[in-house]
Amino acid sequence: MSRTTTARLAAAAALGLTGALTLTAAPAQAEEPTALADRYVALGDSFTAGPLIPGAYGKPALCLRSSNNYPNVVADAIGATEFLDVSCSAAITDHMTQPQALLGPDNPPQFDTLTPDTSLVTVGIGGNDFGFADVLIKCASLSATNPGGDPCKKHYTRTGEDELELRVSETAVKVAEVLGGIKERSPDATVAIVGYLQILPENEGCWPKVPVADDDVPYLDQAQTNLNAAIAKEADNAGVTYVDVFERGHDVCGPRADKWVEGIFPTKPAAPVHPNVDGMAVVGGKVVESLGGGGGGAPLA
Repeated sequence: MSRTTTARLAAAAALGLTGALTLTAAPAQAEEPTALADRYVALGDSFTAGPLIPGAYGKPALCLRSSNNYPNVVADAIGATEFLDVSCSAAITDHMTQPQALLGPDNPPQFDTLTPDTSLVTVGIGGNDFGFADVLIKCASLSATNPGGDPCKKHYTRTGEDELELRVSETAVKVAEVLGGIKERSPDATVAIVGYLQILPENEGCWPKVPVADDDVPYLDQAQTNLNAAIAKEADNAGVTYVDVFERGHDVCGPRADKWVEGIFPTKPAAPVHPNVDGMAVVGGKVVESLGGGGGGAPLA
């Protein structure tokens, strides 16, 4: 399989161990553990798949996977012997165990690719369970009514409870189930769950270029920050790696050259409000680093 990437991070993946010497006889050969690069499976939603980033590949076509997404960056970096990218745009946690209906062939349950001999699993999931797209659409429509205020926050807290806080808690439970399902199917695999690149600035937005009312920008940014924190907590509870991709200055309001996530009107090839190829390269690098590959040919451990 050809994988074109924008970042080639050097990393070796062999984790061979020699058998321990006995005191009395010829050395006893211990069984070698599975090497990290033997069988790599990538699971996830559109922040993993990379919709509309050049280099579309794989089936079903409407999963909109790009050969420049972060799983391909990782696969190239570790020299994966077998690599399966089954990420799919619009996937939710249910689609780990259930088919994802598309306009055409369904994407099979993503967990179908997990096997006992799988050596590495990365997963990026939860954003669509939280409802990123629906929230942004709602907030964009409300911003026209009061672009300097917080109409979106008022909408999601109108009952006295913060609906987005509840969504974070509900999504965390589903993410925990996903991590448990991965470990059940691939018990010897190294597992890394990847956070979401920050979409909005911390405080000051860029209405109308990105139609989120001024005082709703920090509210929505905090909601996303809370989601990432909840995913990190579930990773810790499950004993798997959380890949923190949080870094300011590369959001939808940033200059074209600095963006890792495109805005409503993309300035680089990518789906609106999704990572571009630069963002994918950065995320891929952070995944490799989290696995122990810091560059310079250092072995992954």
